Amino acid sequence: MKEIYRIKVSSQSDAGSIIQGKNYRITVLTDRLLRMEYNGEGEFVDMPSQTVWFRKFPVVSYEMVEDKNIIRIRTKNLQLEYKKDESFSAESLQIKMLAKNHMVLDCWHYGDSIHTLKGTVRTLDEVNGSTHLSEGVISQQGFALLEDSKSYLIHEKGELQPRPKSHVDCYFFGYGHSYQECIRDFYRLTGLPPLLPRYALGNWWSRYHRYTDREYKQLVTTFEEKKIPVSVVVIDMDWHITEVEKEYVSGWTGYTWNRKLFPVPEEFLSWLHGRNLKITLNVHPAQGVRPYEECYEEIAKSLGYDVAEKETVVFDAASPEFIEAYLKYLHHPREAEGVDFWWIDWQQGEATKLPGLDPLWVLNHYHYLDNYKDKVRPMILSRYSDIGSHRYPIGFSGDSVISWESLEFQPYFTATASNVGYCWWSHDIGGHMMGSYSEELQIRWLQFGVFSPILRLHSSASPFNHKEPWNYTIETETIISQYMRLRHRLIPYLYSMNYRIHTKGIPLIRPMYYLYAEEKEAYHCPNEYFFGSEFLVHPVTSPINEEARVAKVNFWFPEDIYIDYFTGLIYQGKRRMNLYRDKKNIPVLMKAGAIVPLAVAGDNMNDSSNPKTLELCIAAGADGEFALYEDDGLTMNYEQGCFAITRMRLDYRKAGELMIEKPEGDMTVIPPDRTYQVRMKGFQDPGKILMIRGKEQQELKYQYNSLQNEILTQTLLSGQESIRIKFLSGMQLAQNSVKEFCFQILDRAEIDFYKKDLIYDWIQKDTVESVLSSIQTLPVPAELFGAISEVLLAQNGKDTYKNE
Repeated sequence: MKEIYRIKVSSQSDAGSIIQGKNYRITVLTDRLLRMEYNGEGEFVDMPSQTVWFRKFPVVSYEMVEDKNIIRIRTKNLQLEYKKDESFSAESLQIKMLAKNHMVLDCWHYGDSIHTLKGTVRTLDEVNGSTHLSEGVISQQGFALLEDSKSYLIHEKGELQPRPKSHVDCYFFGYGHSYQECIRDFYRLTGLPPLLPRYALGNWWSRYHRYTDREYKQLVTTFEEKKIPVSVVVIDMDWHITEVEKEYVSGWTGYTWNRKLFPVPEEFLSWLHGRNLKITLNVHPAQGVRPYEECYEEIAKSLGYDVAEKETVVFDAASPEFIEAYLKYLHHPREAEGVDFWWIDWQQGEATKLPGLDPLWVLNHYHYLDNYKDKVRPMILSRYSDIGSHRYPIGFSGDSVISWESLEFQPYFTATASNVGYCWWSHDIGGHMMGSYSEELQIRWLQFGVFSPILRLHSSASPFNHKEPWNYTIETETIISQYMRLRHRLIPYLYSMNYRIHTKGIPLIRPMYYLYAEEKEAYHCPNEYFFGSEFLVHPVTSPINEEARVAKVNFWFPEDIYIDYFTGLIYQGKRRMNLYRDKKNIPVLMKAGAIVPLAVAGDNMNDSSNPKTLELCIAAGADGEFALYEDDGLTMNYEQGCFAITRMRLDYRKAGELMIEKPEGDMTVIPPDRTYQVRMKGFQDPGKILMIRGKEQQELKYQYNSLQNEILTQTLLSGQESIRIKFLSGMQLAQNSVKEFCFQILDRAEIDFYKKDLIYDWIQKDTVESVLSSIQTLPVPAELFGAISEVLLAQNGKDTYKNE
């Protein structure tokens, strides 16, 4: 196959890591990761497989003891015992997990069932609520098995080839509760996730609708007029001819522009690019290439079909010749016209001419490699095709049912996918089909979408299933528009996390047990997750109480101080609490010391490049640091060092200052006249702030919001120099404005006025204990009592709020 389809791997392990007999081979990859092969013919595999590409790990020390019948291999953490040359079974192969003193913690026998913390699934097509997930590579038991015996091998020339017959090939992960270390080494074995192009982290517009080019232009123009940024536009299957002769059954598959809808495709795509939009087209390749396609004659001749007979070119994922022709004749011409990448919508099963070869994997693998052109980073949008799919971002989770049950499942589903390294899921935000109309549900789904890996609005072909913000009520339009703007502002933060994923193997979304593996509570908060390094998020997935006007989530706070990004409310951690939010917000908590860089909107609405002005959002309560990563956002030039890192450091406890250091690296990727705004949450009013830059020192003007305990500084010009922002009286954690927050809760509640007056009077006069006791005597919604309790108990968790 062509050079572009030949992968760069290091699949052969070092000889010093291998213990081999006549029919077995054991490879010690790390102290906690073992490869185990068995083959009755003594044939073993060093070629990369569909799943595993990198087996060349540094050699680690191990002890080996063997006699005539048994071999024992011991690392610092594992001890393998095997009856030599016997086929793997519970009697012949076992692995013991060892403590530091070599005490046995647990023992696994080959074939034992393992209850992992789950992985992910191929698709959510037509799923209403939850569905069964595959197994992952981490478990509370402390071990897991990756079975790779059935995958095909990848030849150095790019083609797939079968394994030796009866070859057993599996990997034992014995990482205990070191989950992050386990995922890191899983990525070392299978390949790190690629660095996404920057535009992928903004807002995507996707709707299954028969757009004309004029209608699509008007859509984009309206987004611009409403000042709602979009970075990717998706054109569903009606870009191509869909109305076909009966003999062809359906027009689901197509490669020829529908010129009734798009008379001049090149002009239309150029117009979209002129508005900083990237473009993807939907493709359903299963029906092959029919004779009415413009590209038919070229591809048919190249594959030896009789053009005169008008034979349909059959889709054949098992044929390298077909795959090359498929990409060359069907996709390259559209890319030359301006298509940036492809949405591969494969729904036709897992069978090909080669037993066990999934056509979805073939499409993902070769489409992704083929999309790398002119040093521009490749990308696709497609379904999950088993472990290793993280190498082919982005994942399309499928046509989910529009329901609260579906929304309830997706945060857990997204976080759990990290257990197989699949960190770039893109959901149909708002749901795809069926269900019923609910603006509140759409708000909550969109809010989750902002704090999910990829925000892509999508819906079915129903004219009533629209998701343009301006087609909702004014209240809903306002909330959705604000959140879409926030998503675009989050790109600097998300892009830095993107780089962290690519270089350090730390997923964007992590379940709570990744950082708190020994805390029981961490395993019982399925919809709560870390969103990058600085945020802790719990989407709202149930309707509001109509009287209290709030919805509830059950939230677990690890030990720390947390500040709500939206409300500014300060929480003391190490406990569970019910949190209550109106439709405007969901719980998004910044840990103490968090630093979040956000873009400040410029004149160019859809621009996702490195912003001229950055807002740094800082959370009080502890020291913190953040590394802002920037490059050109599109090419592979970062591999040659064309990137810059700006380090930010909050010295909260000692110096009482924020340091924005001089950027390191390639300064050409950063706007030369960059400016900063600083928004500081949870701080007491500092009285006086100094800005120090080199020898220059001046008082810094700021505004203080006493309700949210928030400081907003004037704009600072960096001149690509270091800046210090120093509080002369030191940094202090503020106290929640309890009465004011409680007033807001009561003000929006739809209950009798006399109850509001009575409760607020208690809040102004009595202790926390007395207030809560008194409210319980009134016939008010439990959600109202809960919301007031949350505010009264948030910061200290005990009765320290007093009225003098």
